[in-house]
Amino acid sequence: MPSVVGLLEQRELVARRRVDELREEADRIQAELAVAERDWKEWVIARSRVGEVLAPVDETGRGHDQADRTSPTADGQVEKASPTPEAAKTKSQVPMWRDGLAWSALSVDYQRILTALADRARLGQGPLTCQEMAALFGMDVVPARVEALRSKAKRLVARGWLAEPAPGRFTPARGVSGPGGGS
Repeated sequence: MPSVVGLLEQRELVARRRVDELREEADRIQAELAVAERDWKEWVIARSRVGEVLAPVDETGRGHDQADRTSPTADGQVEKASPTPEAAKTKSQVPMWRDGLAWSALSVDYQRILTALADRARLGQGPLTCQEMAALFGMDVVPARVEALRSKAKRLVARGWLAEPAPGRFTPARGVSGPGGGS
């Protein structure tokens, strides 16, 4: 008859091997996750850069990335600000909706909101809240993200792209069609 201590040592050895196998698998997955996150961030940066390049031009005929960026110094002189990514960030313009205006007139963020709401409307699922949008877009559902989406949605309502049938619930406005525009 085997000893109790021997049986316990045998089970401990099996459990330790399982832990070692799982740690190796976790390390492999962590390494894959790091590579995937880096790849994802690079695509986010690429989309952001393309958005800057394709941004509408301002009244002077120059693109936002070409506009003079100046700031006053302490002695009243004006100096050119450095073109850092923060300085290069452009404010999105949302045109008033009109029949035939394509979604491409909007920035990618606004198009994403319209797409999500149009898909819901097409499937008969009804209005969407900003918290639901944040979760749908894979964002952290934290107040800062939700309020940023709410600000964009409210701007789309004010410009005629969205309707707000109940407070905080958004749906495409009547007449606003798919990404190609038209009615």
